[in-house]
Amino acid sequence: MEPVTPRVLEDFFTQLGQRSVKPARLYLLGGSALSLLGSSRITVDVDLDLELPPEDEAQLEAMINALAQEMRLDVEIVPLAEFAPLAPDAEKRHRFLGSYGPIDVYIFDLYSIALSKIARGFESDLEDVIFLLKRELIHVDTLRSAFVSALPNARRVDIDPSEFQAYFDELMIRLGALP
Repeated sequence: MEPVTPRVLEDFFTQLGQRSVKPARLYLLGGSALSLLGSSRITVDVDLDLELPPEDEAQLEAMINALAQEMRLDVEIVPLAEFAPLAPDAEKRHRFLGSYGPIDVYIFDLYSIALSKIARGFESDLEDVIFLLKRELIHVDTLRSAFVSALPNARRVDIDPSEFQAYFDELMIRLGALP
């Protein structure tokens, strides 16, 4: 699989927009979204969430899969709300990237992305959240509030609340050590 760079993402969305005839919204998640925001960490996959009429999902997913194979990309459809509790008002904070034919592409709400990374708790995930905070793309007080709101919903998406809390606490400890 090819590394995912901003240029590769632009090519992918351009080609997808040229092939698609029906409107849809794509939300970029994870490391590929962060690469567009300036993260230097290399990622090898593209995680997307989709918003479109149910009757059009299979056709768009087939197009995405075919294009991903042609471009030698690892692209996964990830309905984020099924894997991590979303931050309150997440739908108001998606970042519009551009229109590619009938497809509008956004970066998913960064607080929700941060919560999903905290929930996994991998070293690279915590570093990604620190990147967002250092770049002031998200703010610690709002993140803390989003975490407090999300914690009661952790079990609903198969996240152990005590682990989620421990990863959040670890993040806060690391932030305390930052200048």
